[in-house]
Amino acid sequence: MAASKKGASPAERQNGIDRTIDLLEALLHLRAPSKLSDLAKQMGAPRSTVYAIANRLIEADLLESVGEGGQVYFGKAVHLYGRAYADANPLHRRCREALDRLATQHSATAQLCALRGRKYVVVDTRDGSGLFRITTDVGIEVPLPWTASGRLLLDHMSPAQIRNFVPKEDFRLPDGRVLDVDDFIKDVARARRDGKCVTTALSDRFTSCLAAPIRDKKGVAVATLCFVVPADSVKERRTALLDDLVATATELSDRS
Repeated sequence: MAASKKGASPAERQNGIDRTIDLLEALLHLRAPSKLSDLAKQMGAPRSTVYAIANRLIEADLLESVGEGGQVYFGKAVHLYGRAYADANPLHRRCREALDRLATQHSATAQLCALRGRKYVVVDTRDGSGLFRITTDVGIEVPLPWTASGRLLLDHMSPAQIRNFVPKEDFRLPDGRVLDVDDFIKDVARARRDGKCVTTALSDRFTSCLAAPIRDKKGVAVATLCFVVPADSVKERRTALLDDLVATATELSDRS
């Protein structure tokens, strides 16, 4: 006889937690309302298990039913948790203010970026007021070699650690080109030395990414500030943008 929920073993409870996380991650990856049957297939989990977890999450407002097709998506409690985190995190509050100023002052897309697992994600973003706007969706996981920020976020690692950390397939760019691993490692070392990084025509051949690190007290880049601008931006503009990024990121870094 299967153990009751109340008397479930630690392994069974852990499995339930893992399945819950897998369900939320699947929705985050899909970024759209989805049928539970499709989520179960993607997770490789029994449909009965996924339905039971989803029903409990719906009761807690972490998920909500969407439309008439039995689809689910994130509920209002997720927004409340995220807002509470953002409001209670001093660095995030200061970064939001910095993004507002950077985007407004320079009429360029300004972003706050960080590691998530072995990928790069945009944590927050502000669009500039210029006619040419380049946006990246918050939370979308992107291979680290595709970005300037990725090089800075890895600059505390040794070459061997970088090789072990970055999946081999992530060195293939969207256009099919494959970055040389040794060249990437040299880029990481250069970014550390310069305290900033610029990449052009990697994730998008029409754009350049300019980034500066926000470091903790140990000197590890916990996040980056970056601008995304047209690849043909003049040198003087890039220099001004980089100088402001570096100065702002230094102010946000923990130097205690």
